[in-house]
Amino acid sequence: MYNYSIFLFANCFSSSLFSSVQEARVPPLTSTSEPPPLFNGTPRLYISYICPFAQRAWITRNYKGLQDKIELVAFDLQNRPAWYKEKVYPENKVPSLEHNGKVLGESLDLIKYIDDNFEGPSLVPSDPAKKEFGEQLITYVDTFTKEVYFALKGDPLQQASPAFDYLENSLGKFDDGPFFLGQFSWVDVAYVPFVERFQIVFFEVLKHDITEGRPKLAAWIEEVNKINAYTQTRADPKEIVDLYKKRFLVLLNSENRLQWASSKI
Repeated sequence: MYNYSIFLFANCFSSSLFSSVQEARVPPLTSTSEPPPLFNGTPRLYISYICPFAQRAWITRNYKGLQDKIELVAFDLQNRPAWYKEKVYPENKVPSLEHNGKVLGESLDLIKYIDDNFEGPSLVPSDPAKKEFGEQLITYVDTFTKEVYFALKGDPLQQASPAFDYLENSLGKFDDGPFFLGQFSWVDVAYVPFVERFQIVFFEVLKHDITEGRPKLAAWIEEVNKINAYTQTRADPKEIVDLYKKRFLVLLNSENRLQWASSKI
């Protein structure tokens, strides 16, 4: 099997990344971990390193240069501490943001909240046409992820193609950059964690390159991988593949066994 990390090294990463300072990842907290000093005025972003929804807020924090302003608290989602649900966020999900004595959730909302309430470069363009198109793309992002996840249970190459074609057709609308709205924006932040995972699974498991025949998508992936705020948040490709196999291949095998058993009745 062609190693995906080598593929990324050869095709995506720019040399400038290697001179960038990497933020050390704090060890994930578990059920035995003590809570930080909660609600003491320190903004905290609660995440899991493997969660694509949490990755959105994490990228936003990094892009705005808030590593010293928003503390990162990572969890092991399979063994998370009880105090998180009891004292911090009753939804017991990530991401969530502790700020000004309250806790907010939902990844798309947090992108906008962090962008609006903290210093740093804005992720939402001021141009009305870009704003309108950006809202349109954000409206589609959940449909995109659901369509591709659904395709992974059936005929992935055929069923997921329209979703990837939508991205290809949406890119290049503005000629001032390779991103969805020309320059890097909250739309790119919303999509990239999922495209990252789909590209890995399709390449490693299905032996298919989702950028084949989609040059704008290929250029977008190449350029977004030059942004250190994003690359610092990338998940381990092996962990992504392992999760796919656990969640989808086991499910498909179970469904196939049920279908086989039904046919024998």
